[in-house]
Amino acid sequence: QVQLVESGGGSVQTGGTLRLSCVASGYPDNSYCMGWFRQSPGEEREAIARIYVNGSIIYSDSVKGRFTITRDNAKNTLYLQLSSLKTEDTAMYFCARVQLSGDIWDFGYWGQGTPVTVSS
Repeated sequence: QVQLVESGGGSVQTGGTLRLSCVASGYPDNSYCMGWFRQSPGEEREAIARIYVNGSIIYSDSVKGRFTITRDNAKNTLYLQLSSLKTEDTAMYFCARVQLSGDIWDFGYWGQGTPVTVSS
């Protein structure tokens, strides 16, 4: 059973930093694309970063240059370093792993989320 457990969220002031972690378990290898998403109350979920097995990375424009996604396969852990935080970064942050559904790979496994609050 695939499990993803996020941690590291908290409250910071604008310009601050946080590092989110996502520990994965329940599957034997790390040959999957993983990503970070966020959702604010009343807003749609936003994909902000993803990292492929070959190391390729994609960021949303909203976080590019401020957030960094990394993975430590030895620890089965996905990270998201948040820097230069803005109040609009306030959200629940989720990690996710892709799942094959029919012929389509999509993010099908999700963690419970970790909250980030940025205040001015």
